[in-house]
Amino acid sequence: MKKLVMPLAAAILAATSSLALAATATGPIKSVDAKDHTVMLASGQIYHAAMSVDLSKLKVGEKVTITYQVTNGKNEASAIVAS
Repeated sequence: MKKLVMPLAAAILAATSSLALAATATGPIKSVDAKDHTVMLASGQIYHAAMSVDLSKLKVGEKVTITYQVTNGKNEASAIVAS
């Protein structure tokens, strides 16, 4: 039984630690910084967009939903869509 418990516990830990917990934020855009590839919402929160996210079509005042996860204290956005 002990031989089974440790590998099982290790497998569960590995599976759960690799899951990224994505969150969403919705609000109007306050600013877009193409150089730093960031978007700030009216709430003051700053999101660092992945290079695959096209910021050129985003407009100040536009309401968006941002899908992100926090990595090393930074909000890293994987998607930004009009809402």
